[in-house]
Amino acid sequence: MNAMILAAGRGERMRPLTDHCPKPLLSVGGRPLLDWHLARLEAAGFERVVINTAWLGEAIRAHVAGLAPTRLEVRMIDEGDQALETAGGIANALPLLGPEPFVVINGDVWCDLDLAMLPREPEGLGHLVLVDNPAHHPQGDFHFDGYAILRDGSTPRYTFAGIGCYRPELFAGLRPQVAPLAPLLARACERRQLTGHHHHGEWWDVGTPARLHALNARLTPD
Repeated sequence: MNAMILAAGRGERMRPLTDHCPKPLLSVGGRPLLDWHLARLEAAGFERVVINTAWLGEAIRAHVAGLAPTRLEVRMIDEGDQALETAGGIANALPLLGPEPFVVINGDVWCDLDLAMLPREPEGLGHLVLVDNPAHHPQGDFHFDGYAILRDGSTPRYTFAGIGCYRPELFAGLRPQVAPLAPLLARACERRQLTGHHHHGEWWDVGTPARLHALNARLTPD
């Protein structure tokens, strides 16, 4: 199975840390955030990972080139000066991801999920990992009935972890262009074409310097 790590964002909320260091290379628990994702993908038996880049992409390329060889094939795809956002970046990478379902991970999250638990053949168009709503996002994103994911006013609501397994058909007709993922997920929800599961382990959105500091404190032994 193949996977994609989203690593093209500018990281505006992380400035000034991301002025000279791309967000996926920020240190978390003593190693770059990107390395955590690569290690978990390899441990789960994935075969290829595609990493998209834009802002400071040359630094990510250099870092990946310097990593010790592993069984995981790493392919890079550059989006130029303008990042294509999540759906656009995935659509741009589809030729490298292939015709089968694939996993996508936001480059700015940290999660202890065993990626081998994700379905290789999701029912419908995709399967999302949901987590309890963090303090900075109390309203959540989706209602989850234990099987299907819905985007309506029902409760309980959970937060999308930025980790999902998708069929290429979810992106059918979408050209490589600036395009967010949320509208595609909303349409799939309306058609009850998304399943999911609630992850009860650790999950962090490393989106601000304060949250990065808190995660490092959590992962660094006293």
